[in-house]
Parts: sequence; structure tokens; C-alpha cells
Amino acid sequence: MPRPDNKAENAPLRLGVLISGGGRSLQNLIDRIQAGALRATIEIVVSSRREVAGVQKAEAAGISCSIVREKDSTNHGEFSAAITRCLRNANVDLVVLAGFMVLWKIPEEFSGRVINIHPALIPDHCGKGLYGMRVHTSVIRSGDTMSGCTVHYADNQYDHGPVILQRLVPVEHGDTPETLARRVFEAECKALPQAIQMIANEKVWQEGHEAVFAANATAPRT
Repeated sequence: MPRPDNKAENAPLRLGVLISGGGRSLQNLIDRIQAGALRATIEIVVSSRREVAGVQKAEAAGISCSIVREKDSTNHGEFSAAITRCLRNANVDLVVLAGFMVLWKIPEEFSGRVINIHPALIPDHCGKGLYGMRVHTSVIRSGDTMSGCTVHYADNQYDHGPVILQRLVPVEHGDTPETLARRVFEAECKALPQAIQMIANEKVWQEGHEAVFAANATAPRT
């Protein structure tokens, strides 16, 4: 995502974060921003559910939070449009899907400006219905010896779009979905801020259906 014309040189990246649950990834971003380890600001959090811990975490950090529930809209298009209005009004540079469990129809104005984090190595163990502990259960049942997480540019399909980076996590003998999930989340806590910083520093951007990397950018898999 090349810097918008109205974005000052070295200005923090303005984020909109979409959540549906506990907001652990949101809290990770809040902590890193407050520690000066991530050059960004969170301008708005949009939650698809009202009574979730992620909303409380946003409010505790003094971040504007909007609740946009699909059941409050007459159709999916209206639901997506409500999310888009929130993000547009907050003037965000980048949208982060951080455990957002509903498909938001991304409009053209946000094309190349939306990223998602998934707790597996896309294109494996992803797609509609594969989220949370279901992902780690799928990995273990498959017999895979390696899992991890993926940060990718999002499009209008579940867990689909150009990969920015992946972090690898071995599947250990005797792993349960819970033990694997804990180690994968540790990788997520590093991967998501790393990808956001790469975008802020113009080390990666989306062109068409591809992620384009600057010559000195970090390799997609680490």
C-alpha cells in the first residue's frame, strides 16, 4: 500500500481493527503501539458482537469502538456498508481483520488496504468454518508436522488473498488443539505487527492479485 497522497512522510499508519471476540490480537497491537514498537495508531475498532472482551479492551484503551452486527441489518450488503462507513469516517489507512468472523464485502475504495491474520499456513486449513480451535484440530487430525500463522491481504473470500508473511510453528508429539493454539498465537503476536510495520515502511504493497515486496523486505516465511 503506497503512502496515500495526503499522508505525511513517517506519519503513523492509521488503523481500523475489526474483531468478533476476545480481542487478544487487538490487545497485542495496543501494547506494541504504547511501547513504541509499532508506528501506528488505532483510530477505530469495529466489533460484530456487543458483549465480547475485545470491546472492553478497546474502551479501556480509549479507542473509539462501533458495534456493527449482521442481525441488525436487513441484508449482508447493508451490513458491509455500515462497516465501510465506520472505517471511512475514521479516515483509516489500513484495516486489520483480527479475529473477525463475518465476511465483510470489501469495497473498491479499500482494495489493497485490508489484511487478515489466520492461525495456519494458508492455503491449508482455511476457509469458511475454519476458525479458532477448529483450525488447530484440523491441523492435528491431518498429521501435518508444521503449522503456523499467515498474514495476507484480504479479498471477498474467506482466508484468501496475497500472502505477506508466514511464521512457522512445529506440531509437537502429543499436541492438543489447545497446546498448538498457544504456540501459534505467540507467532501471531510477532507476525501481525511485523506485517503492519512492513506496510507502514512501504516494504510491501498489493498490486492486482499479488503482494509486491521491496528489494530489502523480509522473506514471506520465517
